[in-house]
Amino acid sequence: MKVCDAMSRDVQIASPKQSIRDAARIMAKIDAGALPVGENDRLVGVITDRDIAVRAVAEGKAPTTKIKDVMSQEVLYCFDDQDLEEVAQNMGEMKIRRLPVVNRDKRLVGIISLGDLARKEDAGTTGHAISEISEPGGDHSQAAH
Repeated sequence: MKVCDAMSRDVQIASPKQSIRDAARIMAKIDAGALPVGENDRLVGVITDRDIAVRAVAEGKAPTTKIKDVMSQEVLYCFDDQDLEEVAQNMGEMKIRRLPVVNRDKRLVGIISLGDLARKEDAGTTGHAISEISEPGGDHSQAAH
């Protein structure tokens, strides 16, 4: 199965100039835990509910703090035509729960999450990814920032 068969296509994009309050409201409205951040037709980061909690609220930052001040600037992504099992394995190894999905022109076309994997991929593959993601540490741990 390909990523395009499992991904969520209705993706909201936040601006780095918006506030973390705006990001939280968008996430609540669309029932999502992450938003790709775009500027000038380019992905420049990703902000997650965890970024807001750990990098903003826990640090005493105001709700008016700009997304750019707490987002993850390293944009990891996968391609819509990649094999879903390969992407699940990569997510586990990188310890990330969601990935923006781009086409071969590097245009954002969706997002793939652990929930999407659970609904579309076999239990063994999904379970292995979740197991790896759940291990402490890794480059994308909040403690690494």
